Amino acid sequence: MTWTVAHEPADSPVAKALWRAYYTEVSDRYYLLHKGHPTDPSELSRELANPPTTELTLPEGQLLVARYEGESAGSVGIRLLNPNTAELTRVFVHPKMRGKGGGKLLVRSAESTARTLNATRVILDTRHDLTEARALYAAMGYEETPPHNNGTYAEHWFAKPLD
Repeated sequence: MTWTVAHEPADSPVAKALWRAYYTEVSDRYYLLHKGHPTDPSELSRELANPPTTELTLPEGQLLVARYEGESAGSVGIRLLNPNTAELTRVFVHPKMRGKGGGKLLVRSAESTARTLNATRVILDTRHDLTEARALYAAMGYEETPPHNNGTYAEHWFAKPLD
């Protein structure tokens, strides 16, 4: 069983499909937990109409796509916030592909990309209910920090120095 990770244009059909899967899952999890219903389809359509393309395009950042046995299986974005700091964003592995090492591979690949962009540390934020993500980051050496932004859905903040 083989994983590969490669840069992907942020506006490609593959990237758009992964963005749809990512946003649908995290949005539905939030709404089901806090509101008792899935995401309103009109909100989903509005969000998907404006995918994060420029921030995940060089020189500002990069989108990486993981494929498992050739099938797109997940993605991660890495973007520069300043010359020394990169932000990990939108880490996603399709549910049917989880537990096979794709999340760690995506994060490691994003860290490598951050190094090529001359970043010396990576930061990120996540929600409390995304327990799998928080466990992954902790297992990969990210440490919780005080808030570094005031994102609407940010509840936990992490940082990791890059070697």
